[in-house]
Amino acid sequence: MKNIEGQKIPQVIFKTRQNNEFVDLNSDDIFKGRTVVVFSLPGAFTPTCSSTHLPRYNELAKSFRENGVDEIVCISVNDAFVMDAWKKDQEAENVTLIPDGNGEFTEGMGMLVDKSDLGFGKRSWRYSMLVKDGVIEKMFIEPDVPGDPFEVSDADTMLAYINPRAEKPKAVSIITKPGCPFCARAKEMLEAAGMDYEEIVLGRDASLRSLRAMTGAETVPQVFVEGEHIGGSDVLEEWLTTADSKAA
Repeated sequence: MKNIEGQKIPQVIFKTRQNNEFVDLNSDDIFKGRTVVVFSLPGAFTPTCSSTHLPRYNELAKSFRENGVDEIVCISVNDAFVMDAWKKDQEAENVTLIPDGNGEFTEGMGMLVDKSDLGFGKRSWRYSMLVKDGVIEKMFIEPDVPGDPFEVSDADTMLAYINPRAEKPKAVSIITKPGCPFCARAKEMLEAAGMDYEEIVLGRDASLRSLRAMTGAETVPQVFVEGEHIGGSDVLEEWLTTADSKAA
């Protein structure tokens, strides 16, 4: 796997799906005149790709945009149907998933590897890169060791390269239930504070037993910020007011 910083990205045609039809995108459609972060991985729905690689880029998308990145692109040697299904499954609305079904882009990058031992055939080695106007400025390539290393192509490493002092969103989760007015109020407060959150809905994502186990409470909402249990809507309001006072 060769580092090709300073070179132009390969010119290929990507077969994507839009509105249930095939739509061709070429490399210039994605990269020309733009700053793009690319990360590439062995396959959709595979463990590390689904648990960490894609979700973290999706989570940090706002921070990347605030630091001059126009788009975050995930490229994998999978077909358009698989990539679209994976995007939906992962709820990765902040990342553009591009299918490199024939491996042409990946081969042009020198990153096409044989994973026949896993029954995968030809796939991409895991890497990330920063591309400005079609020219590769920086590459983070995983070490050439057995298995599927994941050490340097992660979102945090790329963001730190772009801006070591970039602000990252806090990890916020809120447990709610349908029709709960206090839950709606808590979500409105989080949104007003500019805090993105993951919503965990009782009866769909968790049970009352889970709620008691995590919080010791039986009422919703219950809010967590960076691993800290804040509590319900009234406590959240007080917490946000205190946080604003400290920031001032």
